[in-house]
Amino acid sequence: MSDIKPRIPPLPRAEWTDDAREVFAYWGEPNAWEEGSKTNVLMVMGNHPGLGKVYNIWGKHLLMANTLSTRHLEILILRVAWLVKSAYEWHNHVGYALNAGLTLKDIAAIRDFPEGGDWDEPDAAVMRSVDELKNDGTLSDATWETLGRHFNTQQKMDLVFSIGHYVMTSWALSSFGVQIEGAADRIGFDLRTESGKIPGKTYKPGETEDWTDSRGY
Repeated sequence: MSDIKPRIPPLPRAEWTDDAREVFAYWGEPNAWEEGSKTNVLMVMGNHPGLGKVYNIWGKHLLMANTLSTRHLEILILRVAWLVKSAYEWHNHVGYALNAGLTLKDIAAIRDFPEGGDWDEPDAAVMRSVDELKNDGTLSDATWETLGRHFNTQQKMDLVFSIGHYVMTSWALSSFGVQIEGAADRIGFDLRTESGKIPGKTYKPGETEDWTDSRGY
């Protein structure tokens, strides 16, 4: 689980403007305005506050207000993370997926899809959508028809945009060299942690009062 090489570092404190602090503090992390965010991607996005602020608004809709169920969203994100080899997204969303009721066995089966896993039709359609959009740039008629049996129009729109968003974010993380947070117990694609502990649940912004503590950094 070696780090990728940093290309754009977290914004140095001497360069923190109010616009940059808005990027750091957008998600409601305690003391982020004064001390910066503990989340590396936000500190890197502070280098471009205009982009960082609109990215936060867009990303918050897809993560927090998505019409897809949390379960289907996390299946989608983990499938994207595996296909594009985003160690950062994989590490962070394993804990979110566990909190959404998926098991480590389920997560391994998302990685290995279509082999293994006892998936129902909508679960499989979500993963097939990720694969088709990444490989073909569109959804097949058969997949669209299957999605239509389980998801309404808004959910299908959120699904397609969510796949694109997390592919784009993964590209940015890899290209900018954004590091997994240094104090985190990193979770590899093999679902093993550096410490040897079994991965546990983590919480999204605002889900619990101590949501930042669950991340371990």
